[in-house]
Amino acid sequence: MEKARDGFVDLLMDYKKIKTHDITVVFDGYKNGAGTEHVAVRGGVKIIYSRLGERADDVIKRIISKDRKEWIVVSNDRDIVNHAWSVNSIPISSERFFEIVSMNAGQGVEQTKEETADELSYKDFEEGEYSHASKGNPYQLSKKEKAIRRALSKL
Repeated sequence: MEKARDGFVDLLMDYKKIKTHDITVVFDGYKNGAGTEHVAVRGGVKIIYSRLGERADDVIKRIISKDRKEWIVVSNDRDIVNHAWSVNSIPISSERFFEIVSMNAGQGVEQTKEETADELSYKDFEEGEYSHASKGNPYQLSKKEKAIRRALSKL
């Protein structure tokens, strides 16, 4: 498990060298963590381990609720996705984020930034990831769809 975490953080560090985004990753210390929350910075990536008895989901919700800026939240957890929307942050699926980071860190197929953002945002909608019964102009993107496209273009 620790080896996989280190590999993921290394990938994020490579991505941080290319893009200067602030990156925070939260790992679960719910079952076997320390008594207090542990924060470290490695290669410019902020790493948070939740304390014993606290889930990473709770830490993520606390962070995005406390700092009312527009976060790009990477998670497949429906509860976190709903919470992110409620505090004006934009949720992105883990798979899409990993594709973008891998591509930009030199571990994937080379594409331009615009092609990547357009292709990935359309994939989300085609697969029904954020689908719902719509009303209004079918040719105009919803507010959530526009926000997702904007977030993907930043990555």
